[in-house]
Amino acid sequence: MSDAHNERHGYAVRYLADLVGGDIVGNDDVHVTGINRIEFAGPGDCTFLSNPSYAKFLSVTQAGVIIVSRALLTNELPSGRTYIITDDAYRGFVLVMQKFFPPLRMEAGLRHTSATIHPSAVVDSTASIGPGCVISEGCVVGPRAQLFANVVLYPGCHVGSDTVIHANVTLGAGTHVGQRCLIHPGAVLGADGFGFFENPDGSFEKIPQVGTVEIGDDVEIGANVAIDRAAVGTTRIGNGVKLDNLVHIAHNVDVGDNTAMAAQTGISGSARIGKRNRFGGQVGMVGHVATADDVIVEAQSGVSKAITAAGAYLGSPAKEHRTALRLEAALRQIPRLLQDVRDLQRQIDEMNKTSS
Repeated sequence: MSDAHNERHGYAVRYLADLVGGDIVGNDDVHVTGINRIEFAGPGDCTFLSNPSYAKFLSVTQAGVIIVSRALLTNELPSGRTYIITDDAYRGFVLVMQKFFPPLRMEAGLRHTSATIHPSAVVDSTASIGPGCVISEGCVVGPRAQLFANVVLYPGCHVGSDTVIHANVTLGAGTHVGQRCLIHPGAVLGADGFGFFENPDGSFEKIPQVGTVEIGDDVEIGANVAIDRAAVGTTRIGNGVKLDNLVHIAHNVDVGDNTAMAAQTGISGSARIGKRNRFGGQVGMVGHVATADDVIVEAQSGVSKAITAAGAYLGSPAKEHRTALRLEAALRQIPRLLQDVRDLQRQIDEMNKTSS
């Protein structure tokens, strides 16, 4: 499949249909110059329909091309439009997005003149080092890695091949990042964990944090995420993990493969997260407890003890989803029940007065 066009000039619908593995219905000479949501798309745009609740826009959208999931073809499509019919319209649209908006990359092998690279560091010839970067002694930067402006690697860090680290990220000493990772601006990996003991007079004394951080392959870490180094040993983030902005992972935590955590989640020290867990926004988890594989913890829930079975959990403290909903329903009845009790008490008081 030749890429006769590019993101600047757009793509023929036939090219996009081949890209997503779909069939064209309508005019196969349409040229696509952009992408947009179905409500806002214009004549040169490609959009998609994978959710039946958006089918109402089919008759009014101005989109030049609409990618439609095959499962939604229960009704006749409005005429006069061009469609790409595929098994998964959303996945197809993502492929089109990637064509129009390829990842930002620096020139292969770039060494900006303002970067500082220690003589003992090993930086692959195809890696790109942006302005203001600091690569300390003993660091290793793998093939095709990209370090954007002001990335700082403390001594002994390893960055795997094809990993992209955006501006103002700091890796503390000894931090290891795997292959094909994406780290967004402002993240700090390998700062000291929050470790102190209290003296008899109430003051605090710092506990040295001498462990490391290990990031697996294919991990994405959002902006301003903090992953603390272990007190001793390793804070580990498994392969395929996705961390949203402002997530905090404390010292000695172990996050299982393919787990995802939404923004402002906080995991306390030495917690163990199973594989394929899903944590909603602002979930909190106490230290030294664990979750099983395939656990979902819904937004703003608090995990205060181990979760030993797969499933969805809600509330603070987190409870099995259905149990939490029943408790919530019961709580909503308390005002009425209290009023009923007061009414009964008044009736009893009146009966007592009458009998006396």
